[in-house]
Order: sequence, then structure tokens, then C-alpha cells
Amino acid sequence: MRYFLAILLFTSVMPMMGQTVVLDSVGRPADYVQSIIGRSQKIVDGLGVDAVKGIEVRNILCNRYFWLNDLYEKYPKDCAERNAELYKHHFEFEAILSNYLDADGVEKVKDGMTYGVVPKTYKAHLEMIPTLKEEEKLQILNWLKEAREFAIDAQDSKSKHGWFGKYKGRINNWLAGRGYDLVKEREGWYERIRQAGGKP
Repeated sequence: MRYFLAILLFTSVMPMMGQTVVLDSVGRPADYVQSIIGRSQKIVDGLGVDAVKGIEVRNILCNRYFWLNDLYEKYPKDCAERNAELYKHHFEFEAILSNYLDADGVEKVKDGMTYGVVPKTYKAHLEMIPTLKEEEKLQILNWLKEAREFAIDAQDSKSKHGWFGKYKGRINNWLAGRGYDLVKEREGWYERIRQAGGKP
């Protein structure tokens, strides 16, 4: 029952500017709620928004985490029903955030929910292979962002990193197919780091 109430709260109360996003905390363990609030607040702190908007965005984030937790509790094993619900409600999250944040802010939220893997991995590829063509850079970034969309809805940290692992493998295979020797590229990158006084 809670699962369906969470969906109703998350989808039917579509927040518009000037309305309040209600935190879906009723009936949840207090320590769990505080943990989610803390996790969400860390993401909000990096957005540079005012306090009022920050609370709204934080509650949107919290409610998303609550909803995902309810969904995975309802469907503990991977199944068609769970995947259908994830797909059905995936895009509404960004839509709701967009009522409060610009595109850059939404990107920061997504990166915050996925440990900043997209910008870190993209930067690493550019540094490792400085000869990448512009279209190759774009393809790498697009694949990483695609992985992030799956990771946002993943159950836990391991599952989130698992999605990025799959796409990193796809990127590596694609680059190898385009003639890049990734072993040599990585060795060269590490050597450049060492010469600059760092540790690879």
C-alpha cells in the first residue's frame, strides 16, 4: 500500500513554482529518513540555490530515494513489473526537477546521485587519449550519460557502478575497434602523470 501511496505523492503532486514539495516521510523509520535527508542535502549544497528552493529540491530528491526503496522492497528480484515501473516513472524525475533547476542544475543532481562518475570518467578518457576526435569525445560522453540514466534508478552503489562498468566496457571495445591501443594509451597517460609529480 505504501508503494502506491508513494507513487501517488510523487506523480500526482506535480510541483510548480510557488508550491511546496511534501516530504514523504510518514511511517518511515526516523534514522532512515534522516540518512536520506543528509544524502540529498549534500547534493543540494553543491547547486548554489537559495534556501527555499534548496528545500524543495531536497524533498524531491528524498522522495525519489523513498520511492526507489519502496519499489525494490516490493520487487526484490529483477522482474518485468519492476522494470516497467522504473521506465514508467524514470522521466518524471527530471521533469519535476526542471520546475526548480536549469539544465546545468539537473545535470549536477544526476551526477550527485551517481558519485560524479560521468565527469570523472569523461575527463580521464580525454587525458588518457589526447588525440580523440570531437565526434569520439561526444560519443563517449553520450554513452556515459546513458549509463547514468540507468544508474540513477539502480538499487545501491554496487548496482550503480555496475551500469557504468558495462558502458565503460562498451567504450573500450569501441575505441579498440577504431584503432586505439588502450594499453599503450594508458601507459602513456600514467607516465605523463608521473612526470608531472603525481601518482597514476
